[in-house]
Amino acid sequence: MRTATQPRLDAASQALRQWLGATVLPAQCALCGIGCPEVLCPPCRAQYLGLLRPRCRQCANPLDDVALLCGRCLHQRPAYDATVTAFDYAAPVDQLLLQLKFGARLALAPLFAQLLHVAIQQHAAWVAPHLLCPVPLGPARLAQRGYNQALEIARPLARLLDVQLQPRLALRVRETPAQSGMAPQERQANLAHAFAIAPEHAALLQGCHVGIVDDVMSSGHTVNALAAACKGAGAARVSILVVARTPPH
Repeated sequence: MRTATQPRLDAASQALRQWLGATVLPAQCALCGIGCPEVLCPPCRAQYLGLLRPRCRQCANPLDDVALLCGRCLHQRPAYDATVTAFDYAAPVDQLLLQLKFGARLALAPLFAQLLHVAIQQHAAWVAPHLLCPVPLGPARLAQRGYNQALEIARPLARLLDVQLQPRLALRVRETPAQSGMAPQERQANLAHAFAIAPEHAALLQGCHVGIVDDVMSSGHTVNALAAACKGAGAARVSILVVARTPPH
């Protein structure tokens, strides 16, 4: 039976937990280290993540003018149809993605999903996909890391977009060296035939618009290879949803 003093005890316990969280174990901004209740403090978020810039609608490379497509996409169209990104992969925010990818700071994934959702809402030509597919890791890489950072971002993003998540739609059927350690001219060959669509999910792709989710897009070869696999299995449209885009050098 609940006693008369129980509500007061519950309120006191809740107040104690809040005090402990705010004083004994304060949260810190992931960039500047100042104490704050969020993953990022408002000044860092406004300074580093609140900027929008003109981008190519197909590959999200920055543009200096109001053109819709960059010269590279006009010259050779990729397999995907559109790309949305939240920010450039540059200091200091690149450290946030490294903390997620290699430091297992999974609490950053919902923040990235939220920032990507904001960018999507501001994208003039946005067309909602029917489902989301995170870029898969190979079995060895997944066992070594223990999680797939693209999937960790895709989960909260699917909820924000109210779109179905299909984490096992695509398979990485060939282990490949990390793209970051390869020369630009080697990256495309490195990913040849690296992805396949899971046979039990292939029927979902007929005439489907797929949203491919990843943390960072550099050369674009990884998402292009996966987009080609999706279209080869019947997808009608592929959009890339990537947290950060490496500017061209």
